[in-house]
Amino acid sequence: MKLSIRKGFSFGLTSGIITTLGLLVGLDSGTHSKMIVISGILIIAIADAMSDALGIHISEESENHHSQKEIWESTISTFLSKFVFSMTFIIPILFLELYYAIITCIVWGLSLIAIISYLIAKKENVKPYKVILEHVLITIIVIISTYFIGRWAAMII
Repeated sequence: MKLSIRKGFSFGLTSGIITTLGLLVGLDSGTHSKMIVISGILIIAIADAMSDALGIHISEESENHHSQKEIWESTISTFLSKFVFSMTFIIPILFLELYYAIITCIVWGLSLIAIISYLIAKKENVKPYKVILEHVLITIIVIISTYFIGRWAAMII
């Protein structure tokens, strides 16, 4: 896989998973509404994917050593990977009770983070368990934080 595509893909996948998990856990803990959680995922899959793709685009341009083709490859792969991986979280929510769907989404997201972390570690010739632990721990911190933020928001509204 070309570096420009790999860069966009890995950024979009990671951002899509962590952002979507944080959003859906926070919205669920604050509302317990399937419709609100699905709406949030749809919104983030489009708006945040476009935002991150533009961020990568501008970042790559600012480095001033990528071709226009490489810049657009990173931009498009960021958008597509973030959009697609964010949208996968809707599937459990559509077919399961919300409580079980959230648990399924957390397991799905943590699994994807562990897999991408393993692949990165292998490519970089470092011990996978350290990379996996670091990335999964960061994801868990996001999940816990957004859960409590959702609970807090529900109490003040």
